[in-house]
Amino acid sequence: MATAVDITLGLEERAELERRAAKLTLPDRDVQRAKLVRDAADGLSNVEIAARLEMGTKVVGQWRRRV
Repeated sequence: MATAVDITLGLEERAELERRAAKLTLPDRDVQRAKLVRDAADGLSNVEIAARLEMGTKVVGQWRRRV
């Protein structure tokens, strides 16, 4: 099993992700991506993030590696 990529965010990056995660006018995929990155930075596992966002663990892992 592969190890999840650690993500570290600065204050401005976190603020931007929080803004995007709460935005109702953005496309759903952008909101989900912001939540995914934020949750990964908070130390959640791919399985936990996938369950929260109702998506596959493979998708979470792919996005996590892209950041």
